Amino acid sequence: MVRVLLPAMLRPLADGRGALEVEASTLDGVLDSLGAGFPALERRLRDETGALRRYVNFYVDGEECRRLDGAKTALDGVKEVQIIPSVAGG
Repeated sequence: MVRVLLPAMLRPLADGRGALEVEASTLDGVLDSLGAGFPALERRLRDETGALRRYVNFYVDGEECRRLDGAKTALDGVKEVQIIPSVAGG
């Protein structure tokens, strides 16, 4: 099981939950599982082609997934995935 941590701004899309337990072998699998239970949340995380949205960061045990294998990052032994949308403003 992988613990998925959601920031406050995404929690309303996951029934107000800040953490979810998911069983998956890749980051894509985590997102598939989240999408099955929370379709609106998945739309905020992946685009219409299924690719990771570029303004959302996914940390796999503290390491940004794009430095690993992106959405195909294997989760063997991984305990936590943290999702953090980028914040912009002036």
